Amino acid sequence: MLMSHNLQLVIILLPVLLISMSLHEMMHAFASDWLGDPTARLMGRISINPLDHIDPFFTVALPVLMLLSGGPLIGAAKPVQVNFNRLKYGEFGGAIVGMIGPITNLLLALVAAFFYNHLTTSSALVHDILAIAVELNVGLFIFNSIPWPPLDGSRLLYAFAPRPLQETMESIERTGWMSLIILILVFSLLGNPFAH
Repeated sequence: MLMSHNLQLVIILLPVLLISMSLHEMMHAFASDWLGDPTARLMGRISINPLDHIDPFFTVALPVLMLLSGGPLIGAAKPVQVNFNRLKYGEFGGAIVGMIGPITNLLLALVAAFFYNHLTTSSALVHDILAIAVELNVGLFIFNSIPWPPLDGSRLLYAFAPRPLQETMESIERTGWMSLIILILVFSLLGNPFAH
């Protein structure tokens, strides 16, 4: 029975996840193009097509593993390439590009929560989809807003941090995915803050 329930959750989670992350990454690409760097647009990333944004481990496997283990719903898509030196407004332009993704997830969570609370339907499936959409997008907003390179929140911190702190963040960012994996392991130990 538990296995059947978990399978149903995964079946609901995957399309919601792919749509949420595609919109998240598309908005990064759109904002960077709007602010003067066409790199992401030229790479075809201003797109809602999930195939343009999927990373097999961070987009699919990690969120499913977290869901099945009872951990927080976190994950990441293939990063959008941005040349921050070409953006208008310097570090503040970078902050806009960085935070537009998590803000998109927050707006998706608010829309899903509105329909969850106001939609008059007896369909348990619809309510499950909306509930997962809220939980997933709130999780993506919180996780991606953490000011830890290379997460989106780090771009906001870059805009206000003194140079010594920026240099520390740059050294963390050079470690690539390793620093993010360590952060995910620490984050997963916190448990699921949205569990009922």
